[in-house]
Amino acid sequence: MNHWIIAPVILPALLAPLIAWLMRFDIVLARTFSVAGTIVLTAISIGLFIMAADGGVEAYRLGNWAPPFGIMLVLDRLSALMLLLTSVLALIVLIHVIATDWDKKGQHFHALFQFQLMGIYGAFLTGDAFNLFVFFEVLLIASYGLMLHGGGRVRLKAGLQYVVMNLAGSTLFLFALGTLYATTGTLNIADLAIKLRDIPLEDAALVRVAAMLLMIVFAIKAAIFPVQFWLVGTYANAPAPVAALFAIMTKVGAYSILRVYTISFGPDAAATGDMPGMWLFWGALVTTGIGAIGVLGSRRLMTMLSFSVIGSMGTLMLAVSAFTPESVVAALYYLLHSTFAAAALFLLADLVVTRRREGDVLRASPPIVQNGLFAVLFFAAAIGMAGMPPLSGFLGKLLVLETIRDMPFAMWGWAVVLIGSLLTIVGFVRAGSSLFWKSTATTEAPAEIASPAPKVPPHPADTLALAPVIVALAMLAMLSAFAHPVSGYLEDTAAQLFTPNGYLATIPETGEGVK
Repeated sequence: MNHWIIAPVILPALLAPLIAWLMRFDIVLARTFSVAGTIVLTAISIGLFIMAADGGVEAYRLGNWAPPFGIMLVLDRLSALMLLLTSVLALIVLIHVIATDWDKKGQHFHALFQFQLMGIYGAFLTGDAFNLFVFFEVLLIASYGLMLHGGGRVRLKAGLQYVVMNLAGSTLFLFALGTLYATTGTLNIADLAIKLRDIPLEDAALVRVAAMLLMIVFAIKAAIFPVQFWLVGTYANAPAPVAALFAIMTKVGAYSILRVYTISFGPDAAATGDMPGMWLFWGALVTTGIGAIGVLGSRRLMTMLSFSVIGSMGTLMLAVSAFTPESVVAALYYLLHSTFAAAALFLLADLVVTRRREGDVLRASPPIVQNGLFAVLFFAAAIGMAGMPPLSGFLGKLLVLETIRDMPFAMWGWAVVLIGSLLTIVGFVRAGSSLFWKSTATTEAPAEIASPAPKVPPHPADTLALAPVIVALAMLAMLSAFAHPVSGYLEDTAAQLFTPNGYLATIPETGEGVK
């Protein structure tokens, strides 16, 4: 077994308690270890990405216990891609946090940050549905702590809503896992695929119930209608750098749907067939519309960005709902794009909001330092999120529209995506006008907003603070410039996902190796 596969889970799991116990009072030491650990994780992710690029599937059995009795991690093209995406995003966010001193607002930021990475990496690597639940809980605990970083009554209230919603999802997750285990005797994703092939449709009522429960759970994580409402309150009230890291959180739900519903509940399983497709299509359709309307009607910048994340998740899940290799290519390309677009917007929002007298309220305010530079960066990030050329969002939406063309009710999907894009563009134009153009034309605040001005940093953002936003935007440009090779890798990834012989081969046919 290749022990590098478990390194992305073990390294942050060891680093987090060390930072929490030994370095919480020394911010320089905590930063040093956190950055060094994240750089090492990025290097490991690159190595695993290269390892998986040849099409092989590597399984890591903890304790050498064979499934379904032991814990198993699986590395393939999809998990390697998600690991690399997470690592790059984490490094971008961490540099921003240090450059803006966000981590100084609490003693345990870096420990929670590493625990969060542990949960995300584990969710992408695990080959077992129960351990997917375990890593979801690690995510929940760490993300709740990160969300409350810096304190505040509003943040605490939003955090409570976030926890309650996710605990409800965790309860449903346990019900689904219990039902699956009672029916099949296994929770290993590959072993489930093998066992479900032998269950006839007429005897599969409980399996179909479990499949729908899991769809609801993953929809909660991905913020898909009708369980999307938690995201706005959470992201809008979280610290902006934390919201940027959370850009990968909804992708865990999308990844779980792709993984479970193409392998365990794939087309070869008569027990479930193609049951989730149309349910997911309509949920994604409504989610896209809600996101676009929310962007247009928001009066706060953070709320608007949160609705834009909802809209992007709806567009992403429209592609996923087709459950074809071509649609998965479109979904994965848009997933990469939307992660960096959301991160760029939230990180830029942090730089802008902390320098405005009105905070993130979208109304005229005296001009801020570097107003022109921030306006240019906002314009670039906005066209990326809205899906306008030349950045990767335009190509991503074209791919999504192309892949849903032959689906039933495809015209509804086209209409919602195109109209939603128009509303999103108008919403971002309105926000940019309020943040930058009107503020430039206004030297004094109107009487209706003449309230005591909060203390804001008068100094301009330095190179280190601006670098993460610029890097995130550069990733969008690179996705557009190198769309052909990226799509080639994604096509291989989708092909491997829909012909899971290598994944299923991680289950031994005999008891050899079982302790």
